[in-house]
Amino acid sequence: MEIGALVFDILGTLVDEPAGIRAAIRQAAPDADADELVDRWLGHVETEQRRIVEGERPYAPSDVLDREAAQLVTNTDVVPKRPPWPDTVEGLMRLAEQYPIIGLSNAGRTSLLRINAHAGLRWHLALSAEDAQTYKPDPAVYELAVEASGAPPERLLMVATHAWDLRGARSAGLRTAYVARPVGDPPSAADRFDFHAEDLADLAAQLAERRM
Repeated sequence: MEIGALVFDILGTLVDEPAGIRAAIRQAAPDADADELVDRWLGHVETEQRRIVEGERPYAPSDVLDREAAQLVTNTDVVPKRPPWPDTVEGLMRLAEQYPIIGLSNAGRTSLLRINAHAGLRWHLALSAEDAQTYKPDPAVYELAVEASGAPPERLLMVATHAWDLRGARSAGLRTAYVARPVGDPPSAADRFDFHAEDLADLAAQLAERRM
């Protein structure tokens, strides 16, 4: 079936989240082990998002979780700027010439605005998990993209570097494309995604070949 829209994860897939956090930590705590603190930061956010999805904690947007993590690791309220991967901006522009582009992020609305402004990302539409008051891989988040697109889920292609995200999208009926990143969650041997791409240029080439 023809693909009606591309749905992109943002954190990790289009922007280098650990690099942005690492830079913010080094500015706030120059003598600290930045790599260890990045792991603690991301671990806190992941744990709290999972607790929210499982109903163990009321919903809190990502900027709140990031502030908690910043206090935990640096005792300050540093706000990271997440840079795009080298292929992101050009890759999105190329893909946007052929498909509607939807961003679908666990980042809250405030964080998403800041990320887009700093990284120069191009969307036709950007959606935040905050609108569903939960986090991926809760099906309610993927449903935001389905409702916004007006297309059946099988005509949407979820693009992410996190295998867990793609599994969630597939469970919600979306098609899936894994894009390799140094910080991603690689597929397991049991995963069956529709596309495997080295970067956005590779994904664009595979999609163009499929359209021929």
